[in-house]
Amino acid sequence: MTYHFSKTIDMRFDDAVVCTKEALKRHKLTVLSEIDMKDTLKKAINIDFHPYLILGVCNPQLTYRALQAEDKIGAMLPCNIVLQQRDDGRVEISAVDPVASMQAITHVVVDQVAREIRSHLQRLIDEIGNATEPAGARKIGKRLR
Repeated sequence: MTYHFSKTIDMRFDDAVVCTKEALKRHKLTVLSEIDMKDTLKKAINIDFHPYLILGVCNPQLTYRALQAEDKIGAMLPCNIVLQQRDDGRVEISAVDPVASMQAITHVVVDQVAREIRSHLQRLIDEIGNATEPAGARKIGKRLR
């Protein structure tokens, strides 16, 4: 079992971030945190790194269900989505597989929630990847301008 799923898209990094945040809203996922690793690494250890953004996301209703079932589940939250610019200029978007990351927790409700969130994240990644296909790219490009 892999711990993530990814797609590489033909889109500028900043546009990919906007597109991802729009898709998150459509899938009822809330951004709880944003970590700009390029900026963090530059400030902390003076390293020049490629654009790399970590979005910590959750679905409040599903998170609440999981917290009711297992109060320590917060140690596994939020679910992370990573956007990073590759050497060829394209952007890779990756999401954690919550089923894989939470497999150590043996609770039926937590498993159900993890599977539901996995479904949202997989659809989100596919949607963004498909939106950058030739017909979809024109549609997204117009919306972002």
